[in-house]
Amino acid sequence: MAIDQLTVPADPGPFCFKPAHTALVVIDMQRDFVEPGGFGETLGNDVSMLRSVIPPLQKVLAVSRSAGMVIVHTREGHRPDLSDCPPAKLNRGTPTLRIGDTGPKGRILIRGEYGHDIIDELAPCPGEIVIDKPGKGSFYATDLDDLLAAAGITSLVVTGVTTEVCVHTTVREGNDRGYECLVLSDCVGSYFPEFQQAGLAMIAAQGGIFGWVAPSAAYLDALTNGVDQQ
Repeated sequence: MAIDQLTVPADPGPFCFKPAHTALVVIDMQRDFVEPGGFGETLGNDVSMLRSVIPPLQKVLAVSRSAGMVIVHTREGHRPDLSDCPPAKLNRGTPTLRIGDTGPKGRILIRGEYGHDIIDELAPCPGEIVIDKPGKGSFYATDLDDLLAAAGITSLVVTGVTTEVCVHTTVREGNDRGYECLVLSDCVGSYFPEFQQAGLAMIAAQGGIFGWVAPSAAYLDALTNGVDQQ
């Protein structure tokens, strides 16, 4: 029996969703972003800043799987010939290694390389959707929208990294396509604390201009209670 509509206390107001029509989206929890030696570190970032996302996200992933929800994982990266990486992205900034260069985990942000893949702690299970995306947003140049529509998905619970870049872009893209988006505040992370705070505030501003924000505990309580009452 499907779980009826559930409600999560959130900012700016209650977020209502039906698990059967909701997907958990785990954005770019890749070695290249959250482990030493990857692209995040080449940009001068402290990758340990993102590690706090992993334990709460493991719990969210486990409970969402138990509830039978659709799970989507994304990976940002490019073809080996870099034909899908525009110069505006490839040449941006002053990293010690650029996209496509060889680093400790293989070629930086190249599909099929060790660093491009999702960390072991959050590895996809068989049958879960894995989206390889060349840009910041999960909908750009991917078939994500078609896959969600085919599964009857109308709401997204969004997690992953980084809050102000790929998470924000995906939420904005999802909002434009009509998806109701809940961002779990402790399951998204930034290299910059001030960006984390501002990024979350922007999502829920003006009555939820892009979506809702809540801690994972509120989401887990709603989902667990809903499962227990089946």
